[in-house]
Amino acid sequence: MANTRAVLFDLDGTFADTAPDLADALNATLTARGKPALPFDAIRPVVSHGGKAMIKLAFNLDPEDGLYEEIRQQFLDIYLENIAVKTSLFPGIETLIDQLEDSGIAWGIVTNKPSWLTDPLMQALKLFDRAGCIVSGDTASKAKPHPEPMYYACEKINVRPEQCIYVGDAERDIEAGRVAGMKTIAALFGYLLEDDNPDQWGADAMIDHASEIWAFVEKW
Repeated sequence: MANTRAVLFDLDGTFADTAPDLADALNATLTARGKPALPFDAIRPVVSHGGKAMIKLAFNLDPEDGLYEEIRQQFLDIYLENIAVKTSLFPGIETLIDQLEDSGIAWGIVTNKPSWLTDPLMQALKLFDRAGCIVSGDTASKAKPHPEPMYYACEKINVRPEQCIYVGDAERDIEAGRVAGMKTIAALFGYLLEDDNPDQWGADAMIDHASEIWAFVEKW
């Protein structure tokens, strides 16, 4: 008998394909500051690493640099205004969450994205009220790769970590889930950098398509 009672997802690059809207916001910020736009293929792999990495890519600025915070806020304001123009669920996710709900298995989001961006996005996707939990980067006192957000999610949906599967597209996702005691799945369809080595992350499984997750739900 399978032990799985919940499936938790990273958001950007695992659950939702947010890169098109984030790339547009970053390029709009570049254009507003008189700089040329970047090709989408250059931006996509960086998205899972958050705004800090995207600003580093576009402007070569670090948080301690003078203009960093001003540019960061401009970028995020533009993104918030256009948060779900091109964003969609990854293929297979919608069917999967229907299967989970039909089977009485909880699902939720654990992301490092701040709640003031996570919540409007989930609302725009019409999934805010369906998720068993939505844990953002500022929900718990620590963010991934620390396991605290994973424990927080388990408390919200009333399951034990060993009854959960966590799916993510970054090493920090797999580390957080693994340390918390969850089964972990690396989403190879996500936003992986060229030098990422997911086979070294220690995930229990790796998948090329979200439709593969259900088999592990039944197995584990």
